[in-house]
Amino acid sequence: MAKRLTCDVVVVGAGMAGAACALYAARAGLEVRVVDRGWVAGGTTGAGEGNLLVSDKEPGPELELALLSARLWAELAEEPGAAAEMEYEPKGGLVVASTPGALAALRDFAAGQRSAGVTAVPVGPSELSTLEPYLAPGMAGGTHYPQDAQVMPALAAARLLRASGARLHLGHTVTGVLRTAGGTVYGVRTDRGDLHAPAVVNAAGTWGGDLAALVGVRLPVLPRRGFVLVTEPLPRRIRHKVYAADYVADVASDSAGLRTSPVVEGTAAGPVLIGATRERVGFDRSLSLRAVRALAAGAIGLFPFLERVRALRTYAGFRPYLPDHLPAIGPDPRAPGLFHACGHEGAGIGLAPGTGLSIARALTGLAPELDLTPFRPERFDTREGEDR
Repeated sequence: MAKRLTCDVVVVGAGMAGAACALYAARAGLEVRVVDRGWVAGGTTGAGEGNLLVSDKEPGPELELALLSARLWAELAEEPGAAAEMEYEPKGGLVVASTPGALAALRDFAAGQRSAGVTAVPVGPSELSTLEPYLAPGMAGGTHYPQDAQVMPALAAARLLRASGARLHLGHTVTGVLRTAGGTVYGVRTDRGDLHAPAVVNAAGTWGGDLAALVGVRLPVLPRRGFVLVTEPLPRRIRHKVYAADYVADVASDSAGLRTSPVVEGTAAGPVLIGATRERVGFDRSLSLRAVRALAAGAIGLFPFLERVRALRTYAGFRPYLPDHLPAIGPDPRAPGLFHACGHEGAGIGLAPGTGLSIARALTGLAPELDLTPFRPERFDTREGEDR
């Protein structure tokens, strides 16, 4: 007979979203177990840059979640030893425009963000070199976002899981979701035994749709491949997360083709991280020279000194993409006992704490801190979720 274990909630996925769900559920007094077929941060989280951004989000539900999460990240970083352990850096972001037209659009975008609570400071062309001395000359201007920050994602996920005290079941593949005759979820079946709980949280990231399918519900999560270039270690020359204004349009694009816009930042360890590409190619991990060359060219366009710097490696990850660019967060009325915390695309690291807190409050019957209606998982049962 398969081994049976009992707890209050099973979280499927040991990435950042799962770690945050485990942490806040445990702090709400629940006994938590986390199951993953791989290891901590072994999927999308481990292939991320660790962005904690409000700068790239227009007013609306995702920005509200980002602002909540930014506050929670700052609170988590204040815990003893946390900031150093997670490599938390409240460095701020700098969005730059190369032409007057791009700058005008950026100014309009920032004005809308300010009305929603974002600190967005206009930066003139003469001020750019003060913020970033090595930035390419001739830029039209930009916007400074002091609320942007960064973590080292694998370290941060590990920190949250340790702080949660959750039991980890790594290397355990979920093969089924246990349901009563009436359809209520009461745990998961793995290749190494059953885990019984009155609540299951789907934090499976890019594979969240596959887990939903095991319950017989639809959640159309798609993988969106992205590459990151990593340079040799350097003295700290890039002070902020710096990206071109067209990055926002690339994030919002529905195109399946390759989209690239330069995103450049230094790290505490010395290497410079260079993103970002987006393309829908399924789960193909093949190296794309076209994508990598576009990353390098875009980064050099922002910081010319990088032309003389060696790129040591590149890596790829799959962003969990939902058609309306919003994650699925909260209880699933189609399968009582199932909760979703996935589909954050490239923003999952930043949005994880707000997601985890929202799930914990839903698990314990408390009102969420923000309206979860736009994130409801069943919205894709109609055309509504895909026509947004």
